[in-house]
Amino acid sequence: MANKNVSIIPRQLKAFGYSWQGIKAAYAGEQAFREEAFVLLVAIPLAFWLGDNALEYVLLIGSLLWVMTVELLNSAIEAVVDRFGGEIHELSGKAKDMGSAAVLLAIICTIALWLVILFN
Repeated sequence: MANKNVSIIPRQLKAFGYSWQGIKAAYAGEQAFREEAFVLLVAIPLAFWLGDNALEYVLLIGSLLWVMTVELLNSAIEAVVDRFGGEIHELSGKAKDMGSAAVLLAIICTIALWLVILFN
């Protein structure tokens, strides 16, 4: 049973710290994440310039954050597979390929969304 005396604020701060460590680890160790972070920094002002209202701003920026989220999950999958799969195994390759495919689909959706907003 969970300790009811633990305050939610310190627990949430600790969780935020772990999340921040994950972002820093991804930035330090994943070239694709660094590239996506650069695109995000360039695209945020562009989103405010191209978007016509708050909904479009959220969709444009949120779609880029979605790509980064999927990239983090892909990196986590790769790290676990590499940690536990020292030998070459078909399932390890499938897991990594599926994670990569998820990133690709997120990028395609983001590009499609940006094009629709840009040319609508």
